[in-house]
Amino acid sequence: MKAASQRRLLGAGAVVALVVASLFLPRVPAPGQANAKLPAIDEKKHSDFGEKMSQYVTLEMVAIPGGTYLMGSPENEAGRLENEGPQHPVTIKPFWMAKFETTWELYDLYWMKKPEAAKPMTPKEKEADAVTKPTPPYADETFGHGRDGHPALCMTIHAAMEFCRWLSAKTGKPYRLPTEAEWEWACRAGTTTAFSYGNDPEKLNDHGWYADNSDDKTHVVGKKKANPWGLFDMHGNVSEWCIDYYQKDYYSKFPLDRPTVEPLNLPTNKRYPYVVRGGSWTQAAEKCRSAFRDFSDKEWLRRDPQRPQSIWWMTDADFVGFRVVCPVEEEMHLRDIRSKITRESDDY
Repeated sequence: MKAASQRRLLGAGAVVALVVASLFLPRVPAPGQANAKLPAIDEKKHSDFGEKMSQYVTLEMVAIPGGTYLMGSPENEAGRLENEGPQHPVTIKPFWMAKFETTWELYDLYWMKKPEAAKPMTPKEKEADAVTKPTPPYADETFGHGRDGHPALCMTIHAAMEFCRWLSAKTGKPYRLPTEAEWEWACRAGTTTAFSYGNDPEKLNDHGWYADNSDDKTHVVGKKKANPWGLFDMHGNVSEWCIDYYQKDYYSKFPLDRPTVEPLNLPTNKRYPYVVRGGSWTQAAEKCRSAFRDFSDKEWLRRDPQRPQSIWWMTDADFVGFRVVCPVEEEMHLRDIRSKITRESDDY
């Protein structure tokens, strides 16, 4: 009898422990239930900062809180594509994201190696200088879109990742491309609508550059309204690289009844396909939605006459750029991540 009583007490204690533990887990509705409780946004404990890169260039970083949200789009969202579902709960840790898309002023510091003054290099500067730089482009790298204040474009994901490696060496901070899950979390900025401002595509004119208002070109960053977290041009202007290798059915791999923490489809040594997000100046409003997923293709290098074709520049993707993130606390599998692509890499 005494042993039986002890077992009952132990069983009751285990139940209490499970109940207490559950109080600290993100509240995620079961499939088919209302999703009103998500997103759940954590208290923001870090602050915006500016990274002074030169006398004239400062990289402005916005503090993005952590939290849990439903990644992807609901089945009834206008313009929804099959690769945007099923919606699944995802937990994101806090990070910083660049307020703007990477501009030529910043990218030029990397690939042109412009000296600012004849002075001895610091150890950080020597490390940054050792990062491989892009080869000269086959054509005008701006493709006539403008340079001053405009987003840098036409670089491959390899080039964007190498830029992040240079930036990390230069500053001593762990900069990289965002994961696809981080990008959507930052774009949504606590919203559940098709765009960060609501559902009406007619109102996109106030928030982004897209096919109907771009006049067939990119525009100086930061000229439209910011999203609720202070990020500009998350809808349109140029599409933005994410670090993830693209898979159409990737979302089907995740549980629907509990959040996946920091999901990432790690990059490979293949040249294509990789995720790009946000839509661009070439695309209709429905392709600038928060959940829209696009991906790179070998056609983006169609007119490059070199063999093998460049791993740095794309001749047919003047609609793609990127912005950087910096984690508050980096995941182990992302520490010191770098591109695996080489001139010998296969396309797919």
